Amino acid sequence: MRIRAVLWDLDGTLLDTLDDLAASTNAALAANGLPQRTREEVCAFVGNGVARLIALAADGADQATVEAVHAAFLTHYAAHSMDRTRPYDGVPALLDSLLAQGIAQGVISNKVDSAVRALCEAYFPGVMQVAVGDDPCRRRKPAPDSVLEAMRRLGVTPEETVYIGDSDVDVRTAANAGVACCAVAWGFRDEACLRGAGAQHIAHTPQELAGMLEGL
Repeated sequence: MRIRAVLWDLDGTLLDTLDDLAASTNAALAANGLPQRTREEVCAFVGNGVARLIALAADGADQATVEAVHAAFLTHYAAHSMDRTRPYDGVPALLDSLLAQGIAQGVISNKVDSAVRALCEAYFPGVMQVAVGDDPCRRRKPAPDSVLEAMRRLGVTPEETVYIGDSDVDVRTAANAGVACCAVAWGFRDEACLRGAGAQHIAHTPQELAGMLEGL
């Protein structure tokens, strides 16, 4: 393995966060008199940050209501982000293997920065050297800003870095940052979506992903 750093997407890649995201979305909608969304709908809405998730979930509501739903979501999710969230099977073992090999690791997410750091500390203590979430000073994925910031903190080049994610947004992010990409098919987007975005390496299990990384 010639790479020195592996950067991970969070939701749908390392952690199955969908039940908690759906619960907080629906709690925020209910608090503002709006209809509930199915788990499948919320799955389709995630990937481009909380503001986009809420805009889609509250589609048809006026701007003031959308803002109220957004605020209610943030409050609810801060208290319930770990109720049913869990790492995907095989992920912790892969992270530990990379750590043992001296590979630097970090998380890149469009999730609110404080939530990214809290989830990394709770589920992957001592593993992630950087955690970069949504911040007003950076453009969200698929812009390369968060990947470039993580590489800067880790002191690695694009040639030494691979980015791993479960969505078309992640595939485009890697391309925009000029880094290698491995997509995973166990998350929130299917294989057809990943291939449509240009993914050339798609893993179906963490074990398969480990083999892909060895070949880079």
